[in-house]
Parts: sequence; structure tokens; C-alpha cells
Amino acid sequence: MTPTTTVRIPGSSANLGPGFDALGIALQVYLECTFSVSDRLSIRVKGRDAGLISSREDNLIWQTALGVAARVHRELPFVDLEITNEIPLGKGLGSSAAALTAGVILADSVLHLGWTPGRILDEAARLEGHPDNVAASVLGSVVASAVDSEGMTHSVRLEMPPNFEVAVIVPNFLLPTSEARAVLPDSYSKADTVFNIQRAALLIAALATGDSSAFPAALEDRLHQPFRAKLVPGLSEILLLRAPGLLGCALSGAGPAVLAFYERGSEHVTDLIRRVFATHGSTTEVMAGGVARHGYEIVQTVLHV
Repeated sequence: MTPTTTVRIPGSSANLGPGFDALGIALQVYLECTFSVSDRLSIRVKGRDAGLISSREDNLIWQTALGVAARVHRELPFVDLEITNEIPLGKGLGSSAAALTAGVILADSVLHLGWTPGRILDEAARLEGHPDNVAASVLGSVVASAVDSEGMTHSVRLEMPPNFEVAVIVPNFLLPTSEARAVLPDSYSKADTVFNIQRAALLIAALATGDSSAFPAALEDRLHQPFRAKLVPGLSEILLLRAPGLLGCALSGAGPAVLAFYERGSEHVTDLIRRVFATHGSTTEVMAGGVARHGYEIVQTVLHV
């Protein structure tokens, strides 16, 4: 009997303004993978940006699973893998983190490692190089994460306040993460570091309590957004937008998508962001599914004779 397993993993937005490489939020846009052991490798891809996802041996999910197997000194059998993707690639919505998480889960399942979600998170964060996106994909909701001195990831999950909503405004151009990271400086001043620590602490407190009075100050940042603004036309203006119901905006991960926090019932504020992008020549798509309250889920396991 051959088991077929389906796992569903949410995309994510990272940083949330001041929480560079520390804060993340899971979004209701998903990567779904169905896999079973096979006598040969077979990968099929459908859904959004399917043409950008390899169906060959260099597929990120498969390569991640192979890497996990090597780390535990096991041989990974071939699999039949079907990928259904909803997460835009190259837009700052955690597509690579979701794929890495899927690869770790695939290896854990096929090799019967029995890993806990915490162990899966730790492995995926090690592969990603920072824990913010993978923590959101594994745990769901809003997550604060850190890597300790021994390389272990620690994450704490918060529920999104019921009076807050989020939407993602996605422009029609790509921004490779490598390019967005290359523009960042190697060091920061004490003043800018303190500035971000204050805002990150304020943001966590506001999200924990639902206190809207902390916004938009709680989303201010000096560590990454000012440097990435030249790569995302209109971003500087978007970050300064103020309107009733709009709590504030932040670059989603490395961008170019923008995350908008707003008070429930104020969905119209996303039009303000779209107009700014339009004045800079970019068409946009609004993804308003909101926060994914659950991380990855094994949604189906079927045994075939």
C-alpha cells in the first residue's frame, strides 16, 4: 500500500516594517503539494506562475527534501509530486519559504522521521537563512522569531486582533530577493538601531492588544525600506499615506508587494496604494484574503493498493 499525502502551506509577509528578519505574518494564499513514493521522479506543476517553477530535478522542493535526507544520513526514494501554487513568485510573499517548508515536510513524511512542527521550523529556518517567513508558514497568524547562539529557532505566535485586517497590493514587476538584499548597508548607526527596536516593540504590543493608537508609528523603519525604496517606485509615498481606517503600510518582505494594515471595514484604503503605484506606471492586484490563522496542514493522506 502506497500512501499519498497532501500538505497545504500558507504564503507569508515578513518584516512588517521595523521587524527586519524577525516578524512575519501568514497569508491566505497557499502552496499545495501532493506526493507519494514512486519508482521514478515525477514533478507536475499547475497554478500561479507555474511556468517559473521547475518540474525537473532542480525543483526547490525536491532539492530541499534531498538536503534533509542527506543531513539525517538517509536515502530519499523518488516521489510523484504534484504542485499547485497560488503564491506569486518574486513579489515578497514567501514563495521560497513555503517551498522550503514543503521540502522539509516531504522528507519528514517519506522518511518517517516523526519531526514536530518545531523541528520542521528549525530545519526550514536554517535553510532559508532567516526565520520570519518560514515561522509564519509553519505556525500561522503573526509570529515573532529569533535564532539563538546555537542556531536554534525560537518563535512565538500571536493572534491577529479582530479589529485589524491586512491586504497585499502586488505590482506587476518582479524584484529578486538577492537584489533587494544587495542594497542594504553592512552596518547601521546606534540611532537607527534604537529607532527600529522601539518600533518593533511597539508593533508587537499593538498586535498583542489590538491598540490602534500605536499606528502608523509602529510600522516605521530605518533598516531596510529606505534603501529598497529606489527599487520599488512609489514605495516612499506609500509609506507616508495617511487616511481614516488605514493603520499603515510596509514593504512585504523584500518587495515589491506592499502590506497594508487597516481597521475592519476599511478595505477601500487599498485603492490609495494602487493609485500611487499607477502614477509610477505599475498595474496592481489586491490580495485581500487576510491572515491565515493556521500554518501548514496535512489536509489529506490516502492509502493506495
